[in-house]
Amino acid sequence: MVASVDTAVRPSQPAPPRPPRRGPDSVAGTLAKILLLGLVDAFAVYVLITLFMAEKWLILAIAASVTLLINWIYLRRGGLPAKYLAPGVLFLMVFQVFVVAYSGYVAFTNYGDGHNSTKDDAIAAISLTAQQRVPDSPAYQVSVLEQDDDLFLLVTDPDGEVQLGGSEVPLKSVDDPEIGSAGKAVGADGYRTLAFNELLNRQSEILALQVPLTGDLDDGTLQTADGSNAYVYKPVLVYDEAVDTFTNIDTGTVYRDGGEGSFVSDSGEALATGWKINVGFENFERALTDPNLRDPLLSVIVWTFTFAVASVALCFGLGLFLAITFNHPTLKGKRIYRVLMILPYAFPAFLAGLVWSGMLNEEFGFINQALLGGASVPWLNDPWLAKASVLLVNTWLGFPYMFLVCTGALQSLPEEVNEAARMDGASAWRIFRSIKLPLLLVSTAPLLISTFAFNFNNFNVIFMLTGGGPRFPDTSQDIGATDLLITVVYKVAFGQGSGRDYGLASALAILIFIIVAVISAISFRQTKSLEEVNS
Repeated sequence: MVASVDTAVRPSQPAPPRPPRRGPDSVAGTLAKILLLGLVDAFAVYVLITLFMAEKWLILAIAASVTLLINWIYLRRGGLPAKYLAPGVLFLMVFQVFVVAYSGYVAFTNYGDGHNSTKDDAIAAISLTAQQRVPDSPAYQVSVLEQDDDLFLLVTDPDGEVQLGGSEVPLKSVDDPEIGSAGKAVGADGYRTLAFNELLNRQSEILALQVPLTGDLDDGTLQTADGSNAYVYKPVLVYDEAVDTFTNIDTGTVYRDGGEGSFVSDSGEALATGWKINVGFENFERALTDPNLRDPLLSVIVWTFTFAVASVALCFGLGLFLAITFNHPTLKGKRIYRVLMILPYAFPAFLAGLVWSGMLNEEFGFINQALLGGASVPWLNDPWLAKASVLLVNTWLGFPYMFLVCTGALQSLPEEVNEAARMDGASAWRIFRSIKLPLLLVSTAPLLISTFAFNFNNFNVIFMLTGGGPRFPDTSQDIGATDLLITVVYKVAFGQGSGRDYGLASALAILIFIIVAVISAISFRQTKSLEEVNS
């Protein structure tokens, strides 16, 4: 008996195609991976060896870890997102995170002129630079030699012995030197003797060349002024390692470690060369409490905010006005006008600052001579006129960007809303104030925030146009009426006035970072609220 089964028979359907399995990399891809990783590893090995020789153990450990991580990412199977993200994250860490972290570290040190290395380096530098010629020193005949761009002195002493030494290599005997007709050594194997014209061209290098007589700098060095004769120089300051002091052999003054990165005498006189130490919040305290710096810095902070806010308002206002004007449907030649409007935007900012600086010159500037009939208006020398001039030039440079942004935003607004408002009897001003402007702010508010941050640190216009001047009369610092915080940081860091002070400059840079970050965070929160209201 055959049992019948009353079940529906489903029509047969082809099975869905399976995705192809990912096979191994092609030969070309594998070779390219091996080649690139080999280059990276070769460079990493060179860096690791250099760090090992310099005994930079922390950086060595970090570099080794990063190298191993990169090899693990690119040699293992899978992990495709990591292979794409790794280069970007690496460059972000090196060029952004490290820079910010190192600036933060420098802000808590006395790093700057005279305090840019370790204590051992400072001791060696003091011993090397505090040199005076020995009164009864005999004349040593010398020839100036070169090897691998380093200069050396080939010395023939009064007894006829020939020795060779460099700035970091004490004198040592030379085998088979080349002797000239006058009995003076003029050459040595492996070195090139400088000709007379080269001696003249490299005079400053030759004057700075100090060759130690022995491994102890207290024994003196040989120095030459003409590349022909050298004399013995001995240090005026002698270092006593046992008690960690320098003693002036002429005056007997003793300089001790003052605990602030310098050798200081009992009278408070400090040697010019010191070393880098941690000073805590001292740089921040200087910025807030030193009257010589605090008072002009407060004026600079007020002007920086004023400049940033006024620049955003003027550029946005003028750009929006021109965008509305040249967006009128009945206006002819709009393309030509728009091209003319963006020309200042295509002009390099640093070059524009120089051009405007010449045009606003009080004595021979184009504006005074041609437009004002030879008037003597101190556009860049009067504090208030200089600020107005800076705002004028910055508006000229910045409004084309806002013009482009507002033109695009206006063209994207729905025309139906404007038509409905007109049908309800709304005036043009009412439509702009209640419809167009709120919708424009939704799309342009982030750009206004970024423009504020840019103008808060707008270095080019200030430095090229006024250099920060006119200078404040009641301070010894090189700070002026049009200086922004960023230009003050530049002047402090690169010695515009009282020497380079990287610690103080980094502290001011951190203050700028905090101010811009706080304002940007608040502004973006307000922007989000604006979007919620208009949505």
